Amino acid sequence: MSAVEINFDGIIGPSHNYAGLSLGNLASASHGGDTSFPRAAALQGLAKMRHNMDLGLAQGILLPLPRPNAAFLSAIGADGTEDARLLAAAWSASSMWTANAATVSPAADTTDGRCHLTVANLVTMPHRSQEWPDTLKQLRVAFGSADHFTVHDPVPPCFGDEGAANHMRMASRHDQSGIEIFVYGTSGGAFPARQHEQASRAVARRHGLEAGRTLFVEQNPAAIAAGAFHNDVVAVANERVLFTHEQAFADPEGTYSAIRAALPEAEIVVVPASAVSLGDAISSYLFNAQLLTLPTGEMALVIPLEAWEHPRVRAWLDEMRATNGPIRRVLPVDVRQSMANGGGPACLRLRVVAEPKSVDTRFLLDSAKAERIETIIAAFWPESISSNDVGSDDLAEKVKTARDELLDSLDLSELC
Repeated sequence: MSAVEINFDGIIGPSHNYAGLSLGNLASASHGGDTSFPRAAALQGLAKMRHNMDLGLAQGILLPLPRPNAAFLSAIGADGTEDARLLAAAWSASSMWTANAATVSPAADTTDGRCHLTVANLVTMPHRSQEWPDTLKQLRVAFGSADHFTVHDPVPPCFGDEGAANHMRMASRHDQSGIEIFVYGTSGGAFPARQHEQASRAVARRHGLEAGRTLFVEQNPAAIAAGAFHNDVVAVANERVLFTHEQAFADPEGTYSAIRAALPEAEIVVVPASAVSLGDAISSYLFNAQLLTLPTGEMALVIPLEAWEHPRVRAWLDEMRATNGPIRRVLPVDVRQSMANGGGPACLRLRVVAEPKSVDTRFLLDSAKAERIETIIAAFWPESISSNDVGSDDLAEKVKTARDELLDSLDLSELC
């Protein structure tokens, strides 16, 4: 079987809560302190996975990490006097956004003919910087075949790396050699630029990418300042198509020219700021969408309901669908619980181009497995978590039990 794109979605964990820990993520900040609904969140995420499977697409899963994170609490010497935000960090379920798990280069792009993954260090935000050891452990189980995969440690923490959320790949087809586009930041005004250029260059060297087919592009500082904390909030690519906001890149015309030079068949769909402002794009998460190639060959854009319900965004989408452009279908999905914490459909998935038989089958989703997962979520995930619940022994026990039940069901006890 040839390589196909498999989207590995993060199962939203039982500790999903709104602590507002992510500086520069406007949705996360605006909902800080609200009551969250982990059970509804996880079921929404699972429904999105089923939606994509129903389209005939391969679907994978990644599992919630251990929470509360005892190793993190021990490392900060937690004794009850620590800052409440540090306590909340130990409970964070942000690993559900697997677009930040790693950067992935398919075998067709690498010199050794293997798919390379570099786990992201996520050093900019304390609540995310603790994720990589457990994420690395999981990736090395899921992609453990040395004949097909190489899974790398993170780049040094002096260079911030946020994974696939700042990386795009374009090719005529997923299984063919393509170009890889690394997007880095240099300034974000009041907000940090999370992706360091040298992190991106280090990943490209590790993965053995051809220099002439690897681009390093600066994100527009105005986009970072407006709340586009990752590139995937303002641009997304799939096969030959780049779907981007006019203000996504510091040098848009230079970026487009470089892409066309490296991939002459590239099609670039630019949404003008006059139709959809940067603020509208960020608040609706129009670009934090899954741009997918369906089995029929046509492309579909899976967007959050917030984008579909936004009047200016909807008007532009209707206009786009009326043309003969490369994106033929627009498919809204409900991931409101994730959106309220700052992550849309694209945040929830890590794209891996590989032969499905090369992946540990425990991480590949089918209908029967989805039903088992749904049953466990309905039975064990907390219905709601308030800010006062975070840190309680009772909730900690419920969260640990819920995750253990999921791991047992999937025969993944080695991730405990």
